[in-house]
Amino acid sequence: MNSSVLKMLVVLTTIGLVSGGSLAGVYKKSFPLIEKHRLEALKKAIFDVLPEAKSYKELEKDGLKAYQGLDDKNNPVGIAFEAEGNGFQAKIVMMVGIDNQFKKLKGMKVLYQIETPGLGNKIEFDDFRNQFKGLSVKPQIGYVKNKKPDKPNEIQAITAATISSVAVVKILNKEIKKMSGTYKLQG
Repeated sequence: MNSSVLKMLVVLTTIGLVSGGSLAGVYKKSFPLIEKHRLEALKKAIFDVLPEAKSYKELEKDGLKAYQGLDDKNNPVGIAFEAEGNGFQAKIVMMVGIDNQFKKLKGMKVLYQIETPGLGNKIEFDDFRNQFKGLSVKPQIGYVKNKKPDKPNEIQAITAATISSVAVVKILNKEIKKMSGTYKLQG
C-alpha cells in the first residue's frame, strides 16, 4: 500500500470519527430537551381534546396508554389517547379525546405530520379539526367529498387532499375500536 493511500485512509477515518462523535454529542445533549418539549406538547394536547378536564391521570392497560380527563371534582370527563397511522407522505400522530362511553369525539389534534404543504397539512387547521368535536363514532366515522356532511358521523374531506383526510378517518376508526374495548367507562 503506498503512502498517499494510507494518508487518505487515515484522514477519512479521522474525519469520520470526529463527525460521528460530534453528532453523538449533539444528540446526547439535545435529546432531553426534545423529549421535554414532546411531553409538554402531549400534556397540552390532552387538555385541547378534553376541554372540560382540569387534570388527568395516566392509564395503562393491555399495553395501551391513555389519559383519563378529570373535572375539578375528580369526575371523569373523557379519555384522551394517541392515535397514529400512515398518511399520504408519512406517519400522522394525533391526540384524540372521546367521551367515557366511546360514542362521541370531544376533539382531535394533530401532533405530528409531514403531509403536503398547502394541501394535506390542512388536517392541522381548525376548519378541519373542528369537524371532529361532537362527532358520533358509531357505526364508524365516515367522510364525504365536495358536499356538506349530512350524518352525525361524517366529516367533509379536504378538497384536493382526500388521501390525508381519509388517512385521519381510518386512523381514528382503527384506534377508537382498539381503545374502546380497553377503556370504555361508565358515567
